[in-house]
Amino acid sequence: MQNRVVVVTGASSGIGAAVAERLAADGATMVLVARREAALREVAGRCGGRAHVMAADVTVRDEVRGVVHDTVSRAGRIDVWVNNAGRGITRPPSQLTDEDVDDMMRVNVKSALYGMQEVLPHFKARGEGHVINISSMLARLPLAPARSAYTGAKYFLNALTAMMRDEVQATHPGIQFSLVSPGIVWTEFGNNAVHGGPDSRTFQNGQEASAVAAVIAGVVRSRKPDVYTRTGAAAQVAAYYAAVGHDPTADQE
Repeated sequence: MQNRVVVVTGASSGIGAAVAERLAADGATMVLVARREAALREVAGRCGGRAHVMAADVTVRDEVRGVVHDTVSRAGRIDVWVNNAGRGITRPPSQLTDEDVDDMMRVNVKSALYGMQEVLPHFKARGEGHVINISSMLARLPLAPARSAYTGAKYFLNALTAMMRDEVQATHPGIQFSLVSPGIVWTEFGNNAVHGGPDSRTFQNGQEASAVAAVIAGVVRSRKPDVYTRTGAAAQVAAYYAAVGHDPTADQE
């Protein structure tokens, strides 16, 4: 981890802030990206002088491109790019509006797509690099109707990550695209969702953001392509799809 240059989007709070603090403590040079500059500076203050702040809206491609350019100009390279920016929603599918769906796609999919596409030329020029996309267990287990549009956006992100990996590694095997799927995390995620709560910190069986950050730090080292943050999550997903009526291979013609 020592001296790796790591960009984290959505770094002003929650998982992103925890990742910044953890990787900085492990010796990485951090670039913290979000819209709220004051909050970013608070996080940077907990990173032991190893973090640079860049206020940007990652749902705007030109601003993402600017983060890549400015980071390479300042630090000389980017080793790892963590697409963590995202937002939830509280609205069942029967009530979704066009604006709801567009918002979820813009924040949860386009922000990650811009990150992958804009850092890719730099990674290809170096012959190496690592993108980590933060998804959700809901994109494996669609069990929360109120999170419908968020779940759909994260399903899209999962597919996009896998297919970007296949495309790029056909010619540049040193570039990895990893997917990390947390479950409930005790952060402000619920309170900040479109249309309001419930507060994620009131749910049982959640994790602290620091525990998720520890898993992500492990992914930086291992470069594994697909990782859950909770023990037993993979078995839970397998059981769900093996259940009656949920086998994706059943009755195919």
